[in-house]
Amino acid sequence: MKKTVVIDCFHEKLDAEYACGHTIVAVDVIRSTTTAVTAVTTGRRCFPVPSLEAAVPLAARLDRPLLVGELGGYMPFGFDMNNSPVRLAAFPDTSRPVILLSTSGTRLLHEARSADKVYVACLRNFSAQVRQICNHHPTVVLMGASTRGEFREEDQMCCAWMAELLVAEGYLPLGTTSDVIKRWSGLPVDALLGGKSSRYLQITDQTDDLDFILEHCDDLRTTFVFDDAEVKATSDP
Repeated sequence: MKKTVVIDCFHEKLDAEYACGHTIVAVDVIRSTTTAVTAVTTGRRCFPVPSLEAAVPLAARLDRPLLVGELGGYMPFGFDMNNSPVRLAAFPDTSRPVILLSTSGTRLLHEARSADKVYVACLRNFSAQVRQICNHHPTVVLMGASTRGEFREEDQMCCAWMAELLVAEGYLPLGTTSDVIKRWSGLPVDALLGGKSSRYLQITDQTDDLDFILEHCDDLRTTFVFDDAEVKATSDP
């Protein structure tokens, strides 16, 4: 079977062509997939939700959940913390499950559920994700979560780095994938600085999250799957 990889960007709805026969890797580096991966890595259960309306009944069913997230950059009323991997990692009680909400990233996960498999990736585990794909999945979509209709720099970078490794393993790049790879090939992780997402964290005094992302690049050897409305660690690739 021919192995293919395509980089794309999620907007309001997932393209129907990806609904069946594809593995989707969802990427929202700043910040929802980084926060989700960090939550599970620290021993928490993590339940991404597509909307505030979905968070409320889920919170009623779970035991003392932490409400973590943002909408349009602002923490919703009644939430415990913003969509912050740093603050979540520092929270001492890991027994409390996390309900995670974000403007785009968590909605992408739910839109992608009809795919054959949905992975949750960020810069922390991009190499591990590639190994998992090479071992199990011939038809892959690396899907960035758009913000205000834009394919943000940090998500392009993460998708491009994964795609470049996959092409080296024999995957055929489709669409504009080769162009995205070329743009980000060989650049350091701090090349994401200056993009709108990183500038937002800087002007809102959330640079600790930005530092965390830069300092925790490719530090995990675990992959994470979105299954039954929960982010779960998978076995070693």
